Amino acid sequence: SADGGRNLSLDSIPMGLPMSDPTAWATAMNNLGMAPMGMTGQPLLPDFDPALGMMTGIPPINPMMPGLGIVPPPIPPDMPAVKEIIHCKSCTLFPPNPHLPPPATRERPPGCKTVFVGGLPENGTEQIIMEVFEQCGEVIAIRKSKKNFCHIRFAEEFMVDKALYLSGYRIRLGSSTDKKDTGRLHVDFAQARDDLYEWECKQRMLAREERHRRRLAEERFRPPSPPPVVHYSDHECSVVAEKLKDDTKFSEAIQTLLTWIERGEVNRRTANNFYSMIQSANSHIRRLVNEKAAHEKEMEEAKEKFKLALSGILVQFEQIVAVYHSASKQKAWDHFTKAQRKNISVWCKQAEEIRNIHNDELMGIRREEEMEMSDEEIADPSEMKETEESALVSQVEALKEENDSLRWQLDAYRNEVELLKQEHGKATRDEDTTKEQQMKLLQQALQGMQKHLLKVQEEYKKREAELEKVKEDKLKVEALLENLKEQESSTSRVCACNQEKECPMEKTLSNSPVKSEREVLLVGIISTFLHVHPFGASIEYICSYLQRLDSKICTAEVEVLMTRLQNTFRQELSGVGASLEKRWKFCGFDGLKMT
Repeated sequence: SADGGRNLSLDSIPMGLPMSDPTAWATAMNNLGMAPMGMTGQPLLPDFDPALGMMTGIPPINPMMPGLGIVPPPIPPDMPAVKEIIHCKSCTLFPPNPHLPPPATRERPPGCKTVFVGGLPENGTEQIIMEVFEQCGEVIAIRKSKKNFCHIRFAEEFMVDKALYLSGYRIRLGSSTDKKDTGRLHVDFAQARDDLYEWECKQRMLAREERHRRRLAEERFRPPSPPPVVHYSDHECSVVAEKLKDDTKFSEAIQTLLTWIERGEVNRRTANNFYSMIQSANSHIRRLVNEKAAHEKEMEEAKEKFKLALSGILVQFEQIVAVYHSASKQKAWDHFTKAQRKNISVWCKQAEEIRNIHNDELMGIRREEEMEMSDEEIADPSEMKETEESALVSQVEALKEENDSLRWQLDAYRNEVELLKQEHGKATRDEDTTKEQQMKLLQQALQGMQKHLLKVQEEYKKREAELEKVKEDKLKVEALLENLKEQESSTSRVCACNQEKECPMEKTLSNSPVKSEREVLLVGIISTFLHVHPFGASIEYICSYLQRLDSKICTAEVEVLMTRLQNTFRQELSGVGASLEKRWKFCGFDGLKMT
């Protein structure tokens, strides 16, 4: 941040900026309470060389505290850092007003090594920029723009903080006061892809190192893996059988035997070997029981020793407490000082507490012994019976051992029979599985055939329904035709009867638009067709229907007939634009009222 850049320590910004005023060195050192001396201990001002603009024997100057190359005393945080005038070969940097707030900066990008420098003079060159900023650290690259700003990339990140210190300085080239030779520097963090890439590479390297360090620590604390168990063979079987007989190697051999059995190494060929190893493992049970009894005996002896020692310690505690009590009596108590009496009373309380604790512990041990003695008294009748039947027990044990050996042999034979049964059962299972698979395939085929039959039945029912509808339509049309024929015959008879009587009727018939019986039939059929289609139909649709009845009918003849009968048929336009269509409608009921 800007505040951090302003309050940098002297040892973190060793900028070599020469000063032209020789008294500034002594003034800065006097303000810190230090004598104006060089590194060699000689007076500072006599060694000043005005031609070089710097003193001999003094390291590069820090801009925050000019004239010092050594680490000064720490500056109080509430005291602002005083910026001085910085003289370079080609330009001069004037500090900003100390009462103004520090220049604003953007958030620092990770791994930032590039700064943005704005407010450069128009006549400023890369050499002048290098002259000003190379004192902050090694400059890798300068990208200067034509609009009085540039980007500077340093070798390390801490050099950026030194460059931010120059933000707010006014720069003047030489002694010129021209506007093109002056400017106000604005230094800020810049975001560069190269800086971000190097920072990410560094983070990845640190992450790899951390993972490697963590892996080494885990491997250090990981317990060693157990040695691999050898595979079963006749030689290894004999070796393990010998180890099972040895008490010192029994635990290792029993683990190997357990692994072989779990792997499934037992078969008809190796069953006897495994039985002998299991028998030798069984023989160690008696040894383990004897060892347990020996350890219990040792524990009892240790308990007795502990009880005797504890009782002796309690006797000594009682003696010490008796001494304290006798010393507390008035015969001896009056001769002790106040401090001595206090110590004796404290020691007496401590001794009594410790004695009570040990006494409770001893009493607890005695209670446990009494409980054990009561259990033994309860078990005494059974022990008496056992002593009486000890001879029988030995014989029974011998018979048991013989019985166990015979039982193991019987189990071996049973295992062989079970293996044979399993092999036979596997063969039968394979046959059963093949039959089951065939049955499943047949069932799937039957299900597919049933589905297909159901689909065919549904289609057949749909076709039957369609046929019934067509038949019904055909019957309706035939009934209409018969009605029309009856109407035509009745009209012809009426006309023949009234032809001689009424001359006006002859005139009207001669003037009628229908000229033949064929046209009358057409008019009737078209009327029934359009009556079924209340929204009208095109001439092509009507003719297609009539041509099914008589293929000789043409469109022009039908259209001429319908245009002549304006009170029976009416032509209308429907649709919009490209979908405009002429439709004929039946209007006989309205025409009857009009005529």
